[in-house]
Amino acid sequence: MSRERPRANPKQLPARHHPAHGVLISEWQPTIVFLTVCTKDRSRWLANEQVHQTVKDAWTDADAWLVGRYVVMPDHIHLFVSPIDTSVSLDNWIKFWKSQFTKIAKKDRTFRLPSHPWQTDHWDTRLRNRRSYESKWEYVRNNPVRHGLVAQAEDWPYQGEMHNLRWN
Repeated sequence: MSRERPRANPKQLPARHHPAHGVLISEWQPTIVFLTVCTKDRSRWLANEQVHQTVKDAWTDADAWLVGRYVVMPDHIHLFVSPIDTSVSLDNWIKFWKSQFTKIAKKDRTFRLPSHPWQTDHWDTRLRNRRSYESKWEYVRNNPVRHGLVAQAEDWPYQGEMHNLRWN
């Protein structure tokens, strides 16, 4: 006689208020994470050249993880990252570059930074293979088109690639 595990009733499961985090870093294949970071209350202040340069400077200072391809939208940033220093968790790396961004921005008196610029949390998922990476990139690079900001993805000025993250 086989015993089946009882199924959880979705109405009985606790509601998750924040996404689950924690990236399993593999020794046998590349670790590439698709990450989305949003502004507080989805305020639309990110899409300008000053922010674009400042966020790249913050990522350069936060060198425990490499930033690959990215797109800066008005109220969120999509990016692909890979660890260099496995002793620094993704969560700590994100906190660090957000604080670096704020420090850099506050030094520049022309920068109009909201008092609470970032949403506390973020969304991340570890990519499993090259196909997943490429399909997520197509989604990300076409985000400005879907939002009606440009006619073609390559016309969006706030995107780039800081490091070439490869699946070998």
